[in-house]
Amino acid sequence: MVTDIKETQAKAALEAFAVAQRKFSELQAQLENLRVYRMEYQDKFNRLGSGGVKVAQMLEYRSFIEKLDKAIAGQEQTLSMLDAEKTLKRKRWEDLHFRAQGLQKISTAALVTEMKQEDKREQVEQDERAGRLGRDVSVGT
Repeated sequence: MVTDIKETQAKAALEAFAVAQRKFSELQAQLENLRVYRMEYQDKFNRLGSGGVKVAQMLEYRSFIEKLDKAIAGQEQTLSMLDAEKTLKRKRWEDLHFRAQGLQKISTAALVTEMKQEDKREQVEQDERAGRLGRDVSVGT
């Protein structure tokens, strides 16, 4: 029963780790898309700037690039926190998994020992019956 509880806890921890892993991967992909978009926007700004551009338009581009940089920094921070969370969830799953395996081994060993003792007890009973039958047969002759 304790083994089942630990296995259920390990399974739940594995599912939580999988969710964290998916969330991390999704955010990582979003961050990469944001970086690509920022780079493309910067290239567009550089091309426009080389041909001459109005000051107001240049300020708008710079302002937007700064906002993209802040968004990227925020995403990187969130990704870092998710990575730490993912690591904790993996560790929790591993701990529960190894505990469940340990308890399973102990349970199996106890069951094997119990079965051996039961087999020995049955053998002793059979030997006693055989001995009694042998005495009963020799007394009856």
